[in-house]
Amino acid sequence: MASVVDLGATPPCESFLAADQLDLPEPAYPLHLRVCTDCWLAQIPPLISPRETFTQYAYFSSYSTSWVEHARAFVDEAARRVGLGPGAFVVEVASNDGYLLRHVVERGVRCLGIEPSVNVGAAAREAGVPTRTEFLSEESGAAVRAEHGPAGLVVANNVYAHIPDVVGFTRGLRALVADDGWVSVEVQHLLTLIEENQYDTIYHEHFQYYTVASAMRALASGGLTLVDVELLPTHGGSVRLWARPAEAAGEPAGSVADVLAREKAAGLRELSGYAEFSARVAKVRRDLLAFLIGAAERGQSVVGYGAPGKGSTLLNHCGIRPDLLAYTVDRNPYKHGRFTPGTRIPVLPPDRLAADRPDYVLVLPWNLRAELTEQLSFVHEWGGRLVFPIPELSIVEVAR
Repeated sequence: MASVVDLGATPPCESFLAADQLDLPEPAYPLHLRVCTDCWLAQIPPLISPRETFTQYAYFSSYSTSWVEHARAFVDEAARRVGLGPGAFVVEVASNDGYLLRHVVERGVRCLGIEPSVNVGAAAREAGVPTRTEFLSEESGAAVRAEHGPAGLVVANNVYAHIPDVVGFTRGLRALVADDGWVSVEVQHLLTLIEENQYDTIYHEHFQYYTVASAMRALASGGLTLVDVELLPTHGGSVRLWARPAEAAGEPAGSVADVLAREKAAGLRELSGYAEFSARVAKVRRDLLAFLIGAAERGQSVVGYGAPGKGSTLLNHCGIRPDLLAYTVDRNPYKHGRFTPGTRIPVLPPDRLAADRPDYVLVLPWNLRAELTEQLSFVHEWGGRLVFPIPELSIVEVAR
């Protein structure tokens, strides 16, 4: 194993604190990304179990308008590729609050969500999406198949990196899918993480950081073969991996070889591809702190927008506290009145922005730049500006 970047120690990124917890100890865990020089899978140690993180969860996918639209477009694409007729059955693993499967329900297609978090799974059922509360394993996948039959399509979006037992989880996917079915996996692409300084997407919920090459090996461990790849802009750069049971896979599309070649050219199967990343991460930290300190010395107000998991990594790594960032706002009412992990920055409702009219708004979910620039267009009314910290510090006037 070789070091890629050491971000110190941080609390779990979604462990938002209630007011009565502020005087209690708060655990923090090392956050050190390393890469295996054999299989070239980048990873952090599984210091926190998924059961600690996902039994009650603070992230509800439906609060992102663009993410719900992304899910709708995916369902349309899946219907074209796989066929989602009256007899189809779709299973989504880590289905959250039903943001994706609601589009399947609207088509009249039978579906089931498998979601370990009790609170978000309950929200999905309230929205009319059948949801089973449990973690996927080979055994639970076989149990679902025995009860509901095999799925023609199994979806695992933004969960593959969250699993310490990759082999067991992949075997669970294979247990769910029909012998001639399809599995779709979306996961952040290590290539763009490295190229675009997206280090704040490294946090304890993400145990692995995949290239297509390392994902192929992981899928094969459970009997699945990669047959196609799509490059997506989501989360700053993701890959959609289309896989099938090995016996039904056939020849892969040319896109697989194309992306593998891009990864090799970037040096991600040798140490040279990772050599400068840590230095570029340090520059992001220095630039953001210099901006915040300068604004404070000038008497200018800076608040945040959003309280995503990536924000926790950024705030903790930079050592940002309420003296530099007075508060952040978020659309998710679950987080209102709570405080960010480690840095204890208050999380307030979005209407505080218009009430306080800050000079700058630091956008923590920078991956939603287009959506949030539009949502925050009202900031121009008092001359406020938006600040994006990744891939490099960017201060922008909001279009009038």
